[in-house]
Amino acid sequence: MSLQNTLKTYAKELGADLVGFCELDHAPVLSLPKLRFAVSIAVKLSDAVINTIDDAPSFVYFQHYRTANALLDNIAFRLARKIEENGYAALPVAASQSQGKNNPYRGVMPHKTAAVLSGLGFVGKSGLFLSEEYGSTVRLATILTDLPLTPERPVIENGCGDCTICQKACPAGAIFGELPLTNGERNFDPEKCSRYMKEHFQDIGRGSVCGICIKVCPRSGGRKNNPNS
Repeated sequence: MSLQNTLKTYAKELGADLVGFCELDHAPVLSLPKLRFAVSIAVKLSDAVINTIDDAPSFVYFQHYRTANALLDNIAFRLARKIEENGYAALPVAASQSQGKNNPYRGVMPHKTAAVLSGLGFVGKSGLFLSEEYGSTVRLATILTDLPLTPERPVIENGCGDCTICQKACPAGAIFGELPLTNGERNFDPEKCSRYMKEHFQDIGRGSVCGICIKVCPRSGGRKNNPNS
C-alpha cells in the first residue's frame, strides 16, 4: 500500500469522513517553501444538530461545532505525526484559524482551497465549502507537507446554479449571492457576518457561530434537490 493510501486509511480510522490530496501552486508558509502539497480532511456535522438551528444558532450547535473542530485538530495532529515518521515534513493547520487581531479573517491558508483542489467539492455562493457527499454540513482541516501527493478526484464545477436561498436567509446580509471569483476574492463579507454574530448571538458561544446558511442550503446533509438549479 502506498503512503498516500496509508494516510487516507489512517485518517478515516481516526474519524475523518472525507480525505483528499492535492498539490498547491505555491507554499502558503513563506518560511517553509517545500510544503506545496496538502491533505484535506473533512468531518461531517450531525444533521439532527443542524436542524436545531432556526433563526439563530443553538447551544447544541455551538457545542457540536467545537467538538468537530477538536476532532479535526486531533486527526490533523496525528496524521502529521505519521507523515513525519515516514521522513517528510508536515504542518497541521487548525480547523478554526486566524492570524490574530491584525488579520482576523485570514488563516495560514483557506481550508476550502485544499478541499476544492482535492476534488472533494466546491465553494458555494454562501462562501461555504460544499462537499459532494454531505453538502455544507462539514468542517475542514488541512495538513501542509513536502510529501508528493496526487489528487484522486478531478476538480468539480460549482453546483449552486441559480439558487440564492443562503443570500435571502442570511440575517447579516453578508452573502452577495454570487459565485466565488477565480482571483481569490471572497463572495461574502466575513466582517459583516462576524459583527452580526457578536451583536445578536452573544449569549451563544460569545457570538462565534451562526449556521443559518448551513441549515437552509438545499445540499446540507448531502441533499442535492436544489429547487432553483
